[in-house]
Amino acid sequence: MKEWLHPICQEWASRCSTHGILMIEKTTCHAAATDTFDVVLLVIVDPQGESMFLRQYALNEEKAVLYAVSERKLNEWLVLGSHRKAVDWVFNGKVVFDRDGYVQKLRQRLEQFPPEERRLKMGIEFAKLIRRYTDGKALFAAQHWLDSYNHMVQALHHLARLTVIEHGLYPEVTVWNQVKRMDGRIYKLYEELVGSEEPLPKRLELLLLASEFLIHSYVESGSSHLCEALKEKNGAWSVEEMIGHPKFAPYSVDLVIMLEYLVERKVLAVVEMPTKGNTMFERYYVLQRETF
Repeated sequence: MKEWLHPICQEWASRCSTHGILMIEKTTCHAAATDTFDVVLLVIVDPQGESMFLRQYALNEEKAVLYAVSERKLNEWLVLGSHRKAVDWVFNGKVVFDRDGYVQKLRQRLEQFPPEERRLKMGIEFAKLIRRYTDGKALFAAQHWLDSYNHMVQALHHLARLTVIEHGLYPEVTVWNQVKRMDGRIYKLYEELVGSEEPLPKRLELLLLASEFLIHSYVESGSSHLCEALKEKNGAWSVEEMIGHPKFAPYSVDLVIMLEYLVERKVLAVVEMPTKGNTMFERYYVLQRETF
């Protein structure tokens, strides 16, 4: 342990609200994991307190950062992917303090990757993938090559993370190392997009065609969580109802475009309901296929 951080770790370990402390040190081959800091301290605390406390320290030319996060916030980072480095921190960090085996149990849960968490994480990545692919395709049609390229690179990243999750693992910061071992097709698409000597429009055209096929193969697994949530109610859902339901909240701004994609794929159907004035209709969504 970095000796100058020992008193800080002791202070947090003495608090009854602290469940565990992990230390992540910067290494030459993996400096990205610590955001250039020499040390990251991850302190996991009781969910009753504030969701996150952040503090930075320095001694001579060394610097450290401390994240004190509630169980709820850490779970949000891990499941929703809102802080991708948290997976590396939990799996690879040195355990400095572990009250009642909390960190060990957390690692075991992540290794098992509960099916419900997996379906939710796949749904979120699938929705982001649809967003990036759709925008990239539209920009390609408008001949905005560089903007289309940017979206398609991001789409491939979401496709890569989907592959990793489907294999029962959490996507890491070095996700392409994971994908290279799992699905050579996606890895090759990424290599061809960023490294080919073909003109950019040609690369994008080929990628859009290949991506459409791969995305289609993920429709069932990628929409499984959303479709299960829709089954909680008999009948059709309005977008307003979905936005207000906690199971749909993680999809955030990507929910609507995912719904429309699933309508195109005949997973969902649109039902038009008359409004009070009867001059226009409100769109509702209902499951069209019961196979999921």
